[in-house]
Amino acid sequence: ASGHLPGMAVIKGEYETILTDEQLDKWLALVDAAELTSVDTETTSLDPLAAEMVGISLSVEAGKGAYIPVAHRYAGAPDQLAREHVLERMRPWLENPDKPKLGQNLKYDMHIFANHGVQLKGIVHDTLLQSYVFESHKPHDMDTMAMRHLGYTTIPYVDVCGKGASQICFDQVELARATEYAGEDSDITLRLHQAMLGHVEADQGLSYIYRKIEMPTMEVLQKIERNGVLIDSALLEVQSSELGKRLQELEQQAYELAGGPFNLGSPKQIGEIFFGKLQLPVIKKTATGAPSTDEEVLQKLAEDYPLPKILLEHRGMSKLKSTYTDKLPKMVNPKTGRVHTNYAQAVAITGRLSSSEPNLQNIPVRTAEGRRIREAFIAAPGNVIVSADYSQIELRIMAHISGDAAMLKAFAEGEDIHRATAAEIFGIPAEEVQGEQRRYAKVINFGLIYGMSAFGLAQNLGIERGAAASYIDRYFARFSGVKQYMDETRLQAKARGYVETVFGRRLWLPEINSPNGPRRAGAERAAINAPMQGTAADLIKLAMIAVQGWIETEGLATRMIMQVHDELVLEVPEAELELVRVKLPELMAGVAKLNVPLLAETGVGKNWEEAH
Repeated sequence: ASGHLPGMAVIKGEYETILTDEQLDKWLALVDAAELTSVDTETTSLDPLAAEMVGISLSVEAGKGAYIPVAHRYAGAPDQLAREHVLERMRPWLENPDKPKLGQNLKYDMHIFANHGVQLKGIVHDTLLQSYVFESHKPHDMDTMAMRHLGYTTIPYVDVCGKGASQICFDQVELARATEYAGEDSDITLRLHQAMLGHVEADQGLSYIYRKIEMPTMEVLQKIERNGVLIDSALLEVQSSELGKRLQELEQQAYELAGGPFNLGSPKQIGEIFFGKLQLPVIKKTATGAPSTDEEVLQKLAEDYPLPKILLEHRGMSKLKSTYTDKLPKMVNPKTGRVHTNYAQAVAITGRLSSSEPNLQNIPVRTAEGRRIREAFIAAPGNVIVSADYSQIELRIMAHISGDAAMLKAFAEGEDIHRATAAEIFGIPAEEVQGEQRRYAKVINFGLIYGMSAFGLAQNLGIERGAAASYIDRYFARFSGVKQYMDETRLQAKARGYVETVFGRRLWLPEINSPNGPRRAGAERAAINAPMQGTAADLIKLAMIAVQGWIETEGLATRMIMQVHDELVLEVPEAELELVRVKLPELMAGVAKLNVPLLAETGVGKNWEEAH
């Protein structure tokens, strides 16, 4: 089953099935003496908190491995060592922080061991994170990595368990086949580590990101996921029925405007009503030449016409209802009574975390309905929710990276950065800046961070393109360091194919030299923004590590329960509140020394919305 690249010898592994205490003792002696052991678990489910262990595989040298089945339940399965017995025998090694362990996505395996009362310690390497730090823009699944780095074709999971309706659970897999598959997992993880670690260690920045940020963050995330967050299901039910009523009202309004009922979810019917019946202007066309009715078109038409505006509102609300108010109560874990999201650490190219089941990162906060959903994230009795987030973090990072004198001065003196920017652009003293001028400056400040053009700025502020261009020119004249940073970054990205964060994380931009104009322009905008987004991501991870370390050192009952964008959310016993309120912003501001002061602000409440 092993394919290979020319000139690369691929060894086929030999894997032992452990069915007796003698075999287990032999392997325990091997791992106990090993410099590094690759560990993997086979389970009944992908849900880390519900999954049960079916077996453990180990490898201490390339090409050799073992599989300890503990719960294969098919007809005619041989006797296996009992799961509790195996875990008790292995516990001293599993829980020993001085016995180095390696895995692929060990955060999952930590949960599996924890489900059975074992705390996996001594985690020093993770191939998922090595790959992510080394080449964030490539796939990090083991099968793809084995092909890419080793020229090795692994046994796909579907070959072992099937797929679709006929898929079997791993505990139904015949032992010889299970050993081949699971043994290979540990063996190939070890070989990948040997192939990749050198790349990561060869660069000081990458090595720092891997050892000091990603590896410790993984262990903190596992704790946050396990802590979970308490949900007020009754409140969500009320919100669901209110959203349902509102959706019906919007539907009726839409029917009246359209002159009859239609399917609000059908692009075809919407197209016929918009462009046939109501003769609205065609904004853009789809690949087939039909007038488009996508989000962007609706946004544009909604500025002038009522029906598209109603459709947008309907879409937004029905998404809230289906994704959050209907779904969250069903996601409550029956054992803990809490919702446990999954944080993916190796997905976003910028280094940010993404969360799923439920996705906490995109509960909309701009709408009242979205904010109300946050009211359903509550503190347990006797506790409060504390939210802490970095203030204007990306602008501060921009000031640090560009070294722009005017920006550094504004932050150093604790000025309102948007007011200071407005004073510079409009050439007036800061105290004379009007609300509207500050708003313009704010849009420009944030727009430029995202590489916004004069055209984009004009659209955003609802002004002429010429006026927008002159604002940008005035901005760059006053903040020449920012202009220089942007020009240099574009050139550097084109030459190297990547940009870096302050800490040395590499953000790859595969499209930076693309012959396709829009793609290349997109990559150029990303080149300017990625160092700021990526540095912000590094800082929030360092903050999580610092806060968790402090909680454990002090032996507090406070728990970190969520991380969303630049914000940390904690559940804090009332007795610890004063301490946390003082210490949390200090810890967050102290994780790095930049040329601008870092500032973190906290809020407190009975629920997430109140605390935010």
